Amino acid sequence: MSLIATFGTSAAWAHCQVPCGIYDDSARVTAMLEDAATVSKAVAEIETLAGKSDAQSLNQITRWVTNKEAHAQKVIETISNYFLTQRVKSSQEDYAERLQKHHAVIVAAMKAKQNANKESAEALSQSISALAAYYPAAKAE
Repeated sequence: MSLIATFGTSAAWAHCQVPCGIYDDSARVTAMLEDAATVSKAVAEIETLAGKSDAQSLNQITRWVTNKEAHAQKVIETISNYFLTQRVKSSQEDYAERLQKHHAVIVAAMKAKQNANKESAEALSQSISALAAYYPAAKAE
């Protein structure tokens, strides 16, 4: 029996949590910003399609809603399973501030899932951007 069959694969995507010591925090912030951009794009498309009742429009609006939800959920999972479990430490001097800012991203992502408006999508982008200062890109040597 393989290890995958024995232990499953559900936690494998969460950057292993071994800890392996291989982190690219800046890349994860960038990925979350891309997810937020997808949420914004989905909201714009949903607004464009709102009120239309033809089959193709209904199909597309359903797809945009599904993608909006999925990308907001990816942000929640990245914050929860990567940053809060591995990168935000209670020993950090600014722990309370970091915790609040990471929590703000989760709340903004939840609201982006619940709503289809530009304000919620923008709040998600802004909350993620507020984390960038904690995770600067590594300088090339």
